[in-house]
This record gives sequence, structure tokens and C-alpha cells, in this order.
Amino acid sequence: MTELHLWLRHEARSTERRTPIVPSDARRLVEAGVTLTVEESPQRIFPLAEYTAAGCRTAEPGSWVSAPPDAVVLGLKELPERPEALTHRHVYFGHAYKRQPGAAALLRRFVTGGGALLDLEYLVDDNGRRLAAFGFWAGYLGAALAVLQHRGRLASPLTPTTREELEETLRPAAGDEDVAALVIGALGRSGRGARVAFAAAGTDPTCWDLAETRDLDRRALLEHDLMVNAVLATSPVPPFLRTEDLDAPARRLRTVCDVTCDVGSPLNVLPVYDRVTDWAQPVRRLHEEPPLDLIAIDNLPSLLPREASTDFSAALLPHLLEFETGGAWGRCLDTFRRACREHGLDAEGPHQD
Repeated sequence: MTELHLWLRHEARSTERRTPIVPSDARRLVEAGVTLTVEESPQRIFPLAEYTAAGCRTAEPGSWVSAPPDAVVLGLKELPERPEALTHRHVYFGHAYKRQPGAAALLRRFVTGGGALLDLEYLVDDNGRRLAAFGFWAGYLGAALAVLQHRGRLASPLTPTTREELEETLRPAAGDEDVAALVIGALGRSGRGARVAFAAAGTDPTCWDLAETRDLDRRALLEHDLMVNAVLATSPVPPFLRTEDLDAPARRLRTVCDVTCDVGSPLNVLPVYDRVTDWAQPVRRLHEEPPLDLIAIDNLPSLLPREASTDFSAALLPHLLEFETGGAWGRCLDTFRRACREHGLDAEGPHQD
């Protein structure tokens, strides 16, 4: 492996407590000869002292903007709006390849500065399967919040917790009625997580995947109490829920959790809402009569930051240890360049060869 300098940045979003690299895996990187600089972060679930003990360098929050040119900046969620020109290679979830709002502007920042986006969503193997993902925990938390909302026990604002504490609140209480739940995308990572949470809540959900969504039984969908969508479409498909379905007087569906939060994308399978919800206001009423509540939080796994970070870091570590322009990272770079070309941008730059 060529000499590598990773720069773990502070997350600008105040509710983001996860990290892509936990201290125990940071130690393995350092022992392998990687230089790892970790920015101080008041909300990161692991304190800076644990990274220092692992042999990492430290830096002030946001100092990645002046990191050495060859440093690879590692994060999870969106970058701050400044600087306008991004000069480094950035590894994080950019959400810029499906014509989401702001996608062109973000890609232009990279092209202007000569940097590159190595999007973690597109870190895939030869068969296109993602190599590191938070999907299980997104599905798990999506289903958990949906059950608590349906039972009238979802407290806001949301705060980070542990799996043990959350499952204590999920256990059925006296008087709780059976919940007719539906998981769409039940065989994927997020779908499996949703099924585990429903099991903890004493609920046996209906499970749909490709076979059921190819010829969608919309009436059957609307006959459930709650639905968790765990399908992130990569090509156009008929929507699972339409605006006219909200007006259906026979609709039993009362709670929807959209784990994918693909709002604004032309591939969105739930085009019945135009903005996500958040920790302060996790639920939004989409329709009054009959009522329908929406949960669409785009960083659900951060509610279980320790468990989610530990799993993700373990999956990402071997690929950081083999960081290079070929293989999975090369595919990331190719995807970035292709997305730029689709926006009429020239993505050839000094950090990309």
C-alpha cells in the first residue's frame, strides 16, 4: 500500500454522532503505516482521547480545509458550504449522483478545486454490492420509530440511545394492539434491520421484495397499519405510494417510515412528500383524514451511534488498508467522473490519477 494520510473530519451536522472509523480500527490503520489525523468533535460518540491513545494525530474542527494536498478527507454527511472549491479527495456520502437538489453545485465545487468525491454509497464490489453500509441500523431504527409512533410512545426531540434501551421501549405493553406492519425491501440490509426491530416489538411484519413490487398490490399495501420503505431505487419504478392514495377513504395505513429518504430524486418511490423530517420534529402529518404520519430522517443510524459506527468501521477498514486508485476505489472515482460528465463538467484533475 502506498503511503496514505487520512484526515477524519468533524461532522458539521449537530445531530451526527457517528464516525466512519472507531478508535480500535484507527489503531490498526496506524500500525499499518497510515497517518491518521482526527479532528476534535464535541458530538462524536468516541472521545478524541481514544484516538490519541491509538496513535492518531489531532487537529481542530474544520481544519481539513488546510490539510496537506495529498490527504484523503474522511467523513459521513454533508460538507459545509465553504470553501467553494474543494481541493482534496473526500470520502463520504455525497448524495449527488441521482440529480438530487444541490447535486450539480456540489460536483462543481470538486471540479473547480481539482478534488474528487469518493462516495461511500458507490464503494462496491465487482458485482455492484456495497462494501460498507449503515443499512441494517437505518432499517432497524426506522421500524422502531414507526412502531413507537403508531403506539403513541414516540417522544421528541429524539436523542441518541443504545440498542438495549431502545428495545426496552419497544416491548409490547398491556393494551397494545397487534400492528399490521409491512416492510418493502425486506431482503436487503435495511429490510433485515426492520424485521429485527419488529420482532423486538412483538410484531411479525408482512415482507415484500422484488417479487411483490414488480406487480404491486396497492390495495394490500394500504390495508396495513404501518409501512417501512427500505427500497433505494437505482432505476425508475412505479411509486409505492401516490398522492391519490392518501385520499382513499378505505386506507388503513396510518404511519410510513421512509428509510431511504430519496426525496427530490426522480427515482423516489414515495413521491408524496417534499422534505425530510429531523430529530427535533421526527413526524410530520401528511394527511388529516384519514390521518397519515411520515417519518423520514436521513441519519437514523446516528441514534445508535456506537453500534452503527462499530459495524460500519469494521466493514470499511479492510478497504482503507488497501486504498488505491484501482478496484473498489477506482470504481468510486469512475462513478464521480461519470456523474460530472452528465452535468457537463470536466472532472479530470490532479488528485484523480
